[in-house]
Amino acid sequence: MSWTEIVIEVARTHAEALSDALMEAGALSVSVEDADFGTDAEQPLFGEPGMEPTEAAWEHSRVVALTPIEADQAAIVAEAAQAVGLQVADVAFTLRAVEEQDWVRLTQSQFEPIHIGKNIWVVPSWHDAPDPQALVLELDPGLAFGTGSHPTTRLCMEWLEAHPPVGLSVLDYGCGSGILAMVAAKLGSTDVIGIDIDPQAIKSAVFNTERNHCEVAYYLPDEFAGSGHAHTFDVVVANILANPLKVMAPMLSGRVKPGGKLILSGVLATQVEEVTAAYAPFIQLSVWAEHEGWVALAGQLPPGPESGQA
Repeated sequence: MSWTEIVIEVARTHAEALSDALMEAGALSVSVEDADFGTDAEQPLFGEPGMEPTEAAWEHSRVVALTPIEADQAAIVAEAAQAVGLQVADVAFTLRAVEEQDWVRLTQSQFEPIHIGKNIWVVPSWHDAPDPQALVLELDPGLAFGTGSHPTTRLCMEWLEAHPPVGLSVLDYGCGSGILAMVAAKLGSTDVIGIDIDPQAIKSAVFNTERNHCEVAYYLPDEFAGSGHAHTFDVVVANILANPLKVMAPMLSGRVKPGGKLILSGVLATQVEEVTAAYAPFIQLSVWAEHEGWVALAGQLPPGPESGQA
């Protein structure tokens, strides 16, 4: 089976409405891209829950609609253009053929082993590890809620590698695929807990952890509250996003033992001041490292009266 893509370059003001109209006119799917991607004019759009981007599309947007090969693409474009108040003659478009392919093999070809830090490799399940003696995590990207490719995950993994939690307890809050929890376990932590609000993330984390022969316990927040496990840890790592991190400042700080360490990522360099301010009443945080505009924040509580931990 084959398909045809309709490609239309439009201004930001029309991109979202035109996308919806194309779906109504018979497109199977529609995506919006930055038409300047890969050029000096490329425009990143940053956002997160509670802090959506001020713009919903790019100044120079490319709308791509997938249609059946037998469809009348010109009629689809005309109907969509009229629906959003555009002159049909002003909506130029091109067509691209999409041939049937081995989609599994094509998808797999997009994922290669990722080298992180000094000695960590994240390897798709169908690949051999480039260095079997390294710390190797084998993941199925189709199941993973994080594969190490994002700068924030990378930063947290590099922090753990630089501060091996040998014999320490570790909490990975917002664990997703369990990638940080597994790194902590492979680096010598003897008590690793992963918590996430998404049941599907917990299922993926359990699957990945079994595949990698790690000992990690995963919980939904309410399940952990009733688990009987100690509620404070030597190391707490949370790779989420700035707004939820700020809201959770009292809770996450309260999970850190006296003398313990807190590591946060999912924070843009421009958000450092507001996040550190939210944690200031509980723990002093500072930038540990920055990568591609994202940072990892780290801090340590003072030792308790009976703690000899440095």
